[in-house]
Amino acid sequence: MRALNFFMIYSVKEMYYTLQGEGAQAGRPAVFCRFSGCNLWSGKEEDRAKSVCKFCDTDFIGTDGPGGGKFQSPMDLAEAVRDKFPATASKQIRPLVVCTGGEPLLQMNEALVTAFHDFGFEVAVETNGTLLPPVGIDWICVSPKAGGKLKLQSGDELKLVFPQEGIEPAVFEALDFRYFFLQPKDGPDIKQNTQLAVCYCLEHPKWRLSLQMHKLIGIS
Repeated sequence: MRALNFFMIYSVKEMYYTLQGEGAQAGRPAVFCRFSGCNLWSGKEEDRAKSVCKFCDTDFIGTDGPGGGKFQSPMDLAEAVRDKFPATASKQIRPLVVCTGGEPLLQMNEALVTAFHDFGFEVAVETNGTLLPPVGIDWICVSPKAGGKLKLQSGDELKLVFPQEGIEPAVFEALDFRYFFLQPKDGPDIKQNTQLAVCYCLEHPKWRLSLQMHKLIGIS
């Protein structure tokens, strides 16, 4: 394995093995590594009204979730991810780690990506696109938020929570992504939002519908 010269402490809310529930890789087994912290919302309800992202439903505060904790080096975190993937998996299958949050690019660096690769993992990231990623990430999913300055304007998939006040799908169509998804905004208006997303995709075929499959079938 290559030497890793850059070390930092990584704060992870939770880590678990499941199926990817959204987007182009929906249904694929993966280890989800949810990093703590976000630059668009503190995660505290009292701060929601003044945050950039007002609809997030994810708990990314602290390190107290299943598999979470403080990891002292890239290798420590990569080993923990490796231990979550079934040892019985075929050697012909490249395992996948999905780095999410919160905002994972607040903590991810090239040394961590290298450590994941050294254990054979394909590295995916789910980001709000306001930060640029380290080199070497294999799959980039950007989910823009209204009010967030989009710096990351290319990748594998752009997944827009829809509808969002102050942000329209058309403004992203010229960006360099392989796939463009609309994902209905969850909450009390989910049925209406799903219908709106369906209608938009039918009228604008560049866009595909992404449903949160994991919520529909009741898995993490």
